[in-house]
Amino acid sequence: MDPEPDAVLVDSNPDGVTVITINRPHRRNAVDPATSRKLYTAIINFDDDPAQKVAILTGSNGCFCAGADLHEVAAMNKLSPAARGATQVDNPDSTTDRIKPPTGPRTRGPMGPSRLLLQKPLICAVAGHAVAGGLELSLLGDMRVIEEDAVLGVFCRRWGVPLIDGGTVRLPAIVGLGRALDLILTGRPVGAQEALAMGLANRVVPKGQALAEAKKIAQQLVAFPQACMRADRASAYHAAFDARSFGDAISNEWDKGFPVVELEGVQGAAGFSKGAGRHGDFSSFGKGKL
Repeated sequence: MDPEPDAVLVDSNPDGVTVITINRPHRRNAVDPATSRKLYTAIINFDDDPAQKVAILTGSNGCFCAGADLHEVAAMNKLSPAARGATQVDNPDSTTDRIKPPTGPRTRGPMGPSRLLLQKPLICAVAGHAVAGGLELSLLGDMRVIEEDAVLGVFCRRWGVPLIDGGTVRLPAIVGLGRALDLILTGRPVGAQEALAMGLANRVVPKGQALAEAKKIAQQLVAFPQACMRADRASAYHAAFDARSFGDAISNEWDKGFPVVELEGVQGAAGFSKGAGRHGDFSSFGKGKL
């Protein structure tokens, strides 16, 4: 029997917004192996559901995520060296679940979904702490909305636990190598305003308002033509992580973007021609006027 059936809560809205909540307040939403699997499944189900367009990842009880559950990591000390080095024991009942090294686009990491490259936007609503593996989970988001008293950081620096959930890959791409190395090497805490200044945070909001603000942004994204938005998003990720050269990135942008002009752009241009969206007005979107 699952001892924590509600460790991950999923609310899929008819408007196309899925809210996924890490719900282990007794551990400050730290992720154990069972929660990792649930979180991974929730994110994959969102990405595969054609009715859902934007996801929000958040944590319950005023905390985003304190990282991996170190009580579970400490339990590995009881294992034999051979068992510690095992590639994977993917046993739903195991408290020492080991994860395969990244081998494909849908590999599960120790924190669950943190190695994924999603097809659709994900916004992280951060309250309290997003540290260690929790910081890595927040980097999975395309955007991070954080509360004014939130704290982010590579706190696992103190315990000899490395970043193996994408932190050393995503963080430099988001804030630049120099700032990333500052955070990675020192493990120091970063407050909301510094996070905003370095680009780690996209919005800073009053305490208790991160989820509400993330929902507002999600509703805006849901209203846009989806194929166009996803094509631009995918091109940006390709240029940041996969492109071999500038020419490769530009060619990919054209090859994947141009078909969307016929799919959505012609109709959108016709709406503009009729008067919609003039002078930077976004009010028509999502209200049946285009």
